[in-house]
Amino acid sequence: MPRVSRAIGLLIGFAADRLVGDPRRFHPVAGFGQTAARLEQRLYADSRRNGTVHTAVLVGSTTVLGLAAERLTRRHPILHTVVTAAATWTVLGARSLDREAETMAALLAEKDIPAARDRLSHLCARDATDLEADGLARATVESIAENTSDACVAPLLWGGVLGVPGLLGYRAANTLDAMVGYKSPKYLNFGWASARLDDVLNLLPARVCALLTGLAAGRVQETTRVWRRDAPKHPSPNAGPVEAAFAGALGLTLGGTNSYGTYAEDRGTLGDGPAPTVADVRRTAALARRVGMAAAGVAAITAVLAKGKRWG
Repeated sequence: MPRVSRAIGLLIGFAADRLVGDPRRFHPVAGFGQTAARLEQRLYADSRRNGTVHTAVLVGSTTVLGLAAERLTRRHPILHTVVTAAATWTVLGARSLDREAETMAALLAEKDIPAARDRLSHLCARDATDLEADGLARATVESIAENTSDACVAPLLWGGVLGVPGLLGYRAANTLDAMVGYKSPKYLNFGWASARLDDVLNLLPARVCALLTGLAAGRVQETTRVWRRDAPKHPSPNAGPVEAAFAGALGLTLGGTNSYGTYAEDRGTLGDGPAPTVADVRRTAALARRVGMAAAGVAAITAVLAKGKRWG
């Protein structure tokens, strides 16, 4: 039954990501990024039309590849499980996120601020030039929260609903958003379609992530209160609920004005507790791991219970 093999494949892929993490070389997502960069060189113009074509070609072709894989394997349970597991392992980034959090925690504990500023670029596009230890800790906590949704919860949920096409199509859209979905002068128009598509695809997963955050922390009431009250302050419709939920779950205050080099963005004030310190980085990473495990369970249950789409 495709639904059962899909569920098993999702769990195996999640376990592989937790145990092995991303390959050091020849990562398919990195290959996709290189292809996207080359296509951008050909298509780039300061227009939404060109950006929409760029997004449609890349996300569409990746989703079609997933459709073909799903159709060719769905009648062979073992093969379908293997392909689903491989796709899941490919698109997840939870283990890599965990490693980056540990690296940042270690650098901050050693008070190596220049190295921590440089390393922050592995987590987000924020300008770290003037950030000190607590500012770097806040940036890390917020990035862990947002990426827990983007790199773990969302792909698992799309995989649970749509299988391999959902896994690959979501990761393509999210990767493009990370590449061109900025409000900088260069990408404000060209990246518009990628940013809007990513917003739509993350509307439900971000809220599931916020709910799972409260459950994983054992602070459902406080997490929900902060989420409902403070998420609208954030300019992102999806990062807002997730970061507010982490703030409530951890008893911290997140948000503020962030610099991205060519522009600044007010992220609002989320939560009621103290601002994050170095010690909160590992607390956040531990919570993110629990949220990821819960999301894997939800995705597997969704795969079994959903009226799976017949691709063949």
